[in-house]
Amino acid sequence: MESHIRGLQWIRYVSVFICLYASLRRTSAVTHYTIPEEMEERSVVANLATDLGLDVQSLTKRKMRLDVIANRKYLDVNRATGDLYILERIDREILCPSKMTTSNCFLKLDATIENPIRMFNIELEIVDINDNAPQFRRDTMHLDISESTPTGERFSLNHAVDPDFGTNSIKTYRLSESEHFNIEIQTGRDGSKFADLILTKPLDREKKAIHNLILTALDGGVPTRSGTASIIVRVLDTNDNAPQFEKDNYTINLSENAPIGSLVAKLNATDLDEGSNSDIEYSFSLYTSEKTQETFGLNPTNGEIRVKSTINYEDFKIYDMEIIAKDKGANSLSSQCKLTVLVTDMNDNHPEISIKSFHSPIKEDVVVDTVIAVVSVSDKDSGENGIVDIHISDTLPFSLKKSADNYYELVISKPLDREKVPEYAITFTVTDRGSPPLFDNETITLELLDVNDNVPQFPQSLYTIPVVENNAPGALLSSPTAFDPDLHENQYLVYFIIEKEIANTSMSMLFSINPENGNLYALKTFDYEIEKEFLFHIEARDSGIPPLSSNVTVHIIIMDQNDNTPVIVSPWRAHGSVVEEKIPRSTDKGSLVAKVIAIDTDSVHNSRISYQFLVNTDATLFSLDQYNGEIRTMRMFSYRDARLQRLIVIAKDNGEPALSATVTIKLSTVETALKSYSDITEEPLAYDIFFDHNLYLVIGLGFVSFLLLITILVTIVLKCQKPNPSKAAPPSRNSVISSERNSTFADSTLVSNDAYWYSMFLEQTRKGKLVVRQPPPKGARYVVSSLPRGTGLTETSDSAASTLQDSTTTSSSSS
Repeated sequence: MESHIRGLQWIRYVSVFICLYASLRRTSAVTHYTIPEEMEERSVVANLATDLGLDVQSLTKRKMRLDVIANRKYLDVNRATGDLYILERIDREILCPSKMTTSNCFLKLDATIENPIRMFNIELEIVDINDNAPQFRRDTMHLDISESTPTGERFSLNHAVDPDFGTNSIKTYRLSESEHFNIEIQTGRDGSKFADLILTKPLDREKKAIHNLILTALDGGVPTRSGTASIIVRVLDTNDNAPQFEKDNYTINLSENAPIGSLVAKLNATDLDEGSNSDIEYSFSLYTSEKTQETFGLNPTNGEIRVKSTINYEDFKIYDMEIIAKDKGANSLSSQCKLTVLVTDMNDNHPEISIKSFHSPIKEDVVVDTVIAVVSVSDKDSGENGIVDIHISDTLPFSLKKSADNYYELVISKPLDREKVPEYAITFTVTDRGSPPLFDNETITLELLDVNDNVPQFPQSLYTIPVVENNAPGALLSSPTAFDPDLHENQYLVYFIIEKEIANTSMSMLFSINPENGNLYALKTFDYEIEKEFLFHIEARDSGIPPLSSNVTVHIIIMDQNDNTPVIVSPWRAHGSVVEEKIPRSTDKGSLVAKVIAIDTDSVHNSRISYQFLVNTDATLFSLDQYNGEIRTMRMFSYRDARLQRLIVIAKDNGEPALSATVTIKLSTVETALKSYSDITEEPLAYDIFFDHNLYLVIGLGFVSFLLLITILVTIVLKCQKPNPSKAAPPSRNSVISSERNSTFADSTLVSNDAYWYSMFLEQTRKGKLVVRQPPPKGARYVVSSLPRGTGLTETSDSAASTLQDSTTTSSSSS
């Protein structure tokens, strides 16, 4: 912005003075130019060849040149064009340092050419621009002014300096806002401006000790430039303030027999002045009696009043004195205050307490308002000093009742509980009403005797105890222990199992508890497949009179172990025998050849069965679904395939470690004609059997009769059988909560007795046999009898029905 302004000024000046030059050329031999200072280097002032009437083509040949001024060459001539241009920046303040009455600053040059030699006088006038800001010689000015200085007083200030000339030099001064000072601008003989500081309002050091002002100098250029300086005025103090006490009258209470040298009061007077004007000296006035001055001493430096001799309440009850505070200024100022000392009677006797009667120990169930102690209090002092107050802690379950003069009864105010607080330390505190009050205390200890008032408590209302099946008899199951906060025999607990008979079996035949510590033991080995959980109660009874008791519920959960081997129930075969099946050789790919079904009486997790081939004579011919045990053909039979195929399938449960059972299946292929015959005979049979309503009715009636027979047999056995502690309880008779369920298998595996019944029914009917469901004998779970469709017995060696029993041992079949 500044260079742009300079450029505009330069253009204006050059244009004006070129015109002046053209008009004066005819009357003067001096070539005159006017330019502003600080022009850019290489800036053209004028075409010198044209102004001098010279041929531009001859300048080089005639060796035109300019003289060097003061070893500095500010301008030069371009011989190719004849232009006079700036070679070095021109600073008017350096070229013409002294300020003249006129604003002219000239630079005179001589231009010389040869052939022939000629010399031309060139005069270059340098015009000032506002390129300098005002500056103070010192940035900070310090003034010390007394607070007693009258208004209108002048104080000279350092003036600012601006190297610029004319309107660009300093024009005025400004002072920051102040209620005490102003400035007046003066003009010197050389036209310079300076300012005087004038006091317009009286100063008060006690209100404001230092005044900070800002003086600003501004020039008249465009744009305006400025410079600042700080003025720090320090106000000097005069003794214009008298010392002042905090109050005009003081009243002090002093006990008799106060020790000599003890502090009665400390007077403090303040003086707003400083230095010696604020130093204060204290003294008694003439109005203070000699007796008072003999009894009390006054420190003249700090104003402390201390006891100088013995004070007796009976001699003097009131002392009056007047204190003077005087400063040390040239014209000292002073003030005074009055002090009254009131002598009070000294409380020099402590109150006393005496225990007249006390009963300890007492039972914790003592009734409220029972008196347990009688105390008396006394004090040898008189008046307020002889009045005694007695109290005990508010947190104690006791209170004091006044029975006579200075006699008090200690009574029970709240019910007592030894289990919470076994004993109480009761402190009687007696205090008189003297000033300061004196006190004394006495402590007694009250012991409480226990009564059986707390019921044994178990930490939880229900104990859930997991017990892994096949546990050893006598194994520790848990320790459901109760707690009784009473003492001695009231605390001794005895544990019992609450007798409860279920199915003629007592809980004491299954579990035992240690009556002293509550340890619970198992008396028999549990089988998850028979008993799954027990629910009974344990009672804890203390030995108090009368005894108190509580009980807790115990839930025994039998945890399953993988202790039952899977039993293969389909295809059925006699123990150790091989299953033989016949299938047509023309069986299509994906046809169901056989289905292996195994059951496991363990829990759901351990009873999940998976099937695998242990032996497969041709791995490309048969596939086995590991979840449902279905054996299907993977392709059709070829003439190369053997007529006899031997498969061994292993059924493995999901336990750790896993248990398994195997079955051997021998498959023999028959010709297509046999397949056609079997197809002809099977289809009507299946239709007749599965869609004959009469047959469904017979099966339903047989099933209901079977359940009725089982119920009658179980009832007879239970009525006839007597409990025998030496033997294990019958299955499922001791369970309080029994949920005997059928075995469950993953996916499409056999999931119930009915599913197995249906599988056997389908298997036997395909072989042309009639299947009848019979009630199971004792110890067996599944019984299926198969009879030929015609008259006569089956191929089994025994004419009785074939029986399939659920075994807990591992089943295996020979290859």
